[in-house]
Amino acid sequence: MQRRSTQGVVFVHACPKALCQHVEWSLERVIGAPVSLTWAEQPATHGSYRAEVSWTGSAGTGSKLVAALKQWPMLRFEVTEEPSQGCDGERMSYVPGHGVFRTPMSANGDLMITEQQLRHLAATATSVEAFRHGVDDLLGAAWDDDLESHRHAGDGAPPTWLHQVV
Repeated sequence: MQRRSTQGVVFVHACPKALCQHVEWSLERVIGAPVSLTWAEQPATHGSYRAEVSWTGSAGTGSKLVAALKQWPMLRFEVTEEPSQGCDGERMSYVPGHGVFRTPMSANGDLMITEQQLRHLAATATSVEAFRHGVDDLLGAAWDDDLESHRHAGDGAPPTWLHQVV
């Protein structure tokens, strides 16, 4: 049986300094190789640091990375996994107080809402405003609103690569 290979990115948007090494160790356990991130101050959250790293591994690695990182509820992070043969891409975001938002992602990075999700929303929304709010929920607007200022702080950051040991 051949393993499907894919790639993605881990964006740690806000991490207290005391947890930076623990985040690296968590990523190492999932990837199976040493991890050393380049941490930079996160101006959007005083006293926090940010890092990003690209990864390669088998399909489903993104979910494992999220599971490893969400054990620290004060982190803000996103993990993407690109589509691979037989698997959709995904974007998973974590924000304190909101938990994990997970949704399929198309090859060009758009979030995908399914036919059944739209049919359910259309059948249960009691007003146009409720429908709009439901679409925002399906797109993870609460996570995007929280993370947007943290994302801009990473513009121009140097990329780092992790390769999963297979």
